Amino acid sequence: MNEAVFSQLALAVLLTALIGWMGFIVWDLAKKSQAGRFGTIALFTVLGAGVLGFIIKTVLVEIMQI
Repeated sequence: MNEAVFSQLALAVLLTALIGWMGFIVWDLAKKSQAGRFGTIALFTVLGAGVLGFIIKTVLVEIMQI
């Protein structure tokens, strides 16, 4: 296994773990602040949009081979 393969694998695994951890933090924040159903959905929608943007950017870069 060379460095490039290791970096690609580590990025995929650790980035997935980071996104999961961020989801847990948002859920915990919603619970502790008693945001309710609408507030929880709003938190996940707004903060999830950033994650979605990152994923879309990654997919587009792979498709375009930049």
